[in-house]
Amino acid sequence: MSFHIAGTYLEACNCDAICPCRRVDGVGGGRSTHGTCFGALSWRIDAGVAEGVALSGTGALMTYSYDDDEPGSPWTLVLHVDGPDELAEILLGRFGGDHVLTLPWVRKPTASVEVRKARIEFSDGEVRVGDAIRLRASTPFETASTVSCIVPGHDRPGTELINDEVVVNDPPFEFELHATCAFRREFDYSG
Repeated sequence: MSFHIAGTYLEACNCDAICPCRRVDGVGGGRSTHGTCFGALSWRIDAGVAEGVALSGTGALMTYSYDDDEPGSPWTLVLHVDGPDELAEILLGRFGGDHVLTLPWVRKPTASVEVRKARIEFSDGEVRVGDAIRLRASTPFETASTVSCIVPGHDRPGTELINDEVVVNDPPFEFELHATCAFRREFDYSG
């Protein structure tokens, strides 16, 4: 199925900044800071279509966890989608796409995947899924290095941030993060 989505990506996880999964000055990172990674990834879709289905003005937020020491580092994830089912299919890699197929939860095994319909609110540096999830990150991490992230793509750098707060009360996940890593950049996926 052909698709194109573009917009703004914002994430935060429990790793220290600069997140070890990033490329810093073109050099790849490694294991997560604490051996187990959990957090929230979000996509605000400013322009998009999948086989004639309009996706502009939609969005998604994923809560997740994985353990570096578990064979294959399988992901457990919940994908909240505010829009048509096609958006979930794209982000889970079911419609292909050269870049999407490189995303860690697509190329690695998954322990559990759940898709939930939800209203997602986006504002400058903040994403909310009702009272269950709040991701707020606006403070740039001070660095002279060029930092990129695989999720929006290593083709150009983004902004490493320190999160203001991440609050998740969304079974199976329940956690709060303050002053850990975050990242923002525009993304553009097609397939």
